[in-house]
Amino acid sequence: MAQTQIQEQKQEQRQLQSISAQQLLLTQLVELPLQQLTERIETELHDNPALEKTVTDDEQLADWGGSNDSDNEGPEDYEAQREREERSDALDAALENIGRDDEDLPVYQGGKNWVDNDEQVVYGEERSFYDVLMEQVGEMELSDNDRYVIEYIIQSLDDDGLLRTPLSDICEQLAIYHGIDISEDKALQLLRQLQRLDPAGIGARTLQECLLLQVERRKNSAQKELMRRVLTDYFDEFTKKHWDRIQQQMNLGDSQAAELLAELRRLTPKPGAAMGEAVGRSMQQITPDFIVDTHDDGTISLSLNIGETPRLEISQSFADLLKGFQDNKEHMTRQQKEALLYTKQKVDAAQNFIDAVEMRRRTLTRTMKAIIQLQKPFFEEGDEELLRPMILKDVAELTGQDLSTISRVSNSKYVQTRWGTFPLKFFFSDSYVTQSGEELSTRKIKSALRDLIEAEDKHKPLSDDALRDRLEQLGIPIARRTVAKYREQLGLPVARLRKA
Repeated sequence: MAQTQIQEQKQEQRQLQSISAQQLLLTQLVELPLQQLTERIETELHDNPALEKTVTDDEQLADWGGSNDSDNEGPEDYEAQREREERSDALDAALENIGRDDEDLPVYQGGKNWVDNDEQVVYGEERSFYDVLMEQVGEMELSDNDRYVIEYIIQSLDDDGLLRTPLSDICEQLAIYHGIDISEDKALQLLRQLQRLDPAGIGARTLQECLLLQVERRKNSAQKELMRRVLTDYFDEFTKKHWDRIQQQMNLGDSQAAELLAELRRLTPKPGAAMGEAVGRSMQQITPDFIVDTHDDGTISLSLNIGETPRLEISQSFADLLKGFQDNKEHMTRQQKEALLYTKQKVDAAQNFIDAVEMRRRTLTRTMKAIIQLQKPFFEEGDEELLRPMILKDVAELTGQDLSTISRVSNSKYVQTRWGTFPLKFFFSDSYVTQSGEELSTRKIKSALRDLIEAEDKHKPLSDDALRDRLEQLGIPIARRTVAKYREQLGLPVARLRKA
């Protein structure tokens, strides 16, 4: 009886481990945008010889050329045949090496496509500063948990490279949506590590911190100390451009003050935007994960962009080999049993990956359908002001999925619509409840606030109090401090700094 209980317990533990591994794989795939998913599939194809691309009927006809005459075989047919032979050789070699360490097992890397893809990687201006940061993080010695947190912080940066989301909010998001419990102090330590990366000033939470981070990168000198003093002791005067007052209080001569001012002007308030060409070109080359068509009759259709991702299947040679072993279980040698175990592991891993890719497709489709349902007026008209307040919880409740799943789907993915291509985060916004109980979209408030500031007289810019009054006239009654908060989130300075 005791032995039976132990066997059952071990079996249950193995099932739980398998479920957890499968859930982890799905979690990883759901978070990947289309281009990275394609790369992930290619990596899996190269690492697991039991996984193959599905060959369609048209491709089979192309391989045979409609004839048994080998002289008619073209370059593509030759490459396809060579790829199949290399994969078969990889299988044989893998079976011969059973029992050795994993690094000794041959990994399939043949085929024309692998070489071409490697040669087509383009570096330089096509990368955004997010890509540059991710590469640098990849070279850091970090625990898996710390690496995840730093990458999450990077994804939270604004386009100018600053971090305007409070660390307390990031810690809360990590705990609720990603199951990572981290203190603010620990998050701050990781942010400090991020701020040591290039470009200088990245990850700063305020303009003052951004400029000071850039100054700290300079070699020690009297000029560096003067710059630090201005940004630390006279920052208010610096933002108001009161250079005469700074010069007087720091007892600087005219030439010394002019040189100091010139150096300060070399600092950039937007370290991410300083790589503007790279960011711009990267954004232009975004591949949408979803395509939403709004037809003239008002109907809306959704399709998932599969790009160049191949359909996958279990290698027939591995499937046949597994069946042959299983049919001969009673008369297997030790080496054949080891071969059976290896083959089964590879086939199971391949099937799990195929299932996870399919589950990703269903999860993404279900999530996007919910977003369309909740934001239908926008998809019909394309008017940003028609976007209703919507948070992750709304989509989670409509789809029956976890908040963390919705968060991962919405991260780093884009949808192509009749009105343009938008990140999924574009459709999410909080609501603001007025004293009368009216619920307003924060997006609508910010849009109205931006319009007011763009249309103001630049010689007499509107104060936050004046902006509050104008918004109230538009039917948006909010407090002055709320105006100031939304103005700052839009990256717009106070009235005195907007004055021409």
